[in-house]
Amino acid sequence: MVLTVKALMVELSRQLAQADLFYGHGMDNPEDEAAELVFFAAGLQHDQAPGCYAELLDDVSIGRARALVQRRIDERLPAAYLTQRMWFAGHEFYVDERVLVPRSPIAELIHAQFQPWLQPECVRRVLDIGTGSGCIAIACALAFPEAQVDAADVSPDALAVTQINIERHQLTARMHAVCSDVFSAVSADRYDLIVSNPPYVSHAEMDELPVEYLREPELGLRAGPDGLDVVRRILAEAEVHLQPHGLLVVEVGDSEVTLAEAYPTVPFIWLDFEYGGGGVFVLTAAQLKEHRAALAAGVA
Repeated sequence: MVLTVKALMVELSRQLAQADLFYGHGMDNPEDEAAELVFFAAGLQHDQAPGCYAELLDDVSIGRARALVQRRIDERLPAAYLTQRMWFAGHEFYVDERVLVPRSPIAELIHAQFQPWLQPECVRRVLDIGTGSGCIAIACALAFPEAQVDAADVSPDALAVTQINIERHQLTARMHAVCSDVFSAVSADRYDLIVSNPPYVSHAEMDELPVEYLREPELGLRAGPDGLDVVRRILAEAEVHLQPHGLLVVEVGDSEVTLAEAYPTVPFIWLDFEYGGGGVFVLTAAQLKEHRAALAAGVA
């Protein structure tokens, strides 16, 4: 059968739409996932669209795309694990089942170089806690071309993926993948920016997650009874790792209300995002110092 790119996209998006799937890994609808899987299978680039929609596909490309969609349905795998790629902050990253699929709204902050909270020329050292694929750390390194960036994670498997992406983006001279349990391996260092998308899913929420999320490493999701186990440690320890002008940026997702209730005196600044998402706060080094006692008490 002869099919155009567009015709195969329509066919496969309908097949996906009829299946019991969840979309939340960078794409939120069957049309976009079908397009990604067709383009990947056919070796096409997304910047060729829509000009390539009328192109005829060979049988090999058609069969490959259909097989990917069938796996998406049968195995409930996020599409990024099938293609082993995902875009974040405008950059392409290698991903596999050792890391979460990149999807943080922090990408918008990186595009803005964290202004007005930071002056870009002052950013010389950056730490990303819970780096996973390294997408946030690498995007920060590209946004701040003079900065040294540490990409920290407790998982050696995740750090193997981080290193792949550091090398692909030719950043080995300015970036280091660090095996660290929060701040354990960076105890003597101070940073201008500490950013983190840590685990923040509670035990109860884990039990309710769609199958697609359960395909991701549990270590990157589960964070105790209220989802704040790792966030509490970051808050308690961040001050001593920041320069006086430094900034802490943390994503806590749906745990935003729980966090605010746990620290009622701490002036979290919750950010709005043009392209969706939320649950991200910023605190300055001065605010962390002022509220040191309350933040330390939260670890108990």
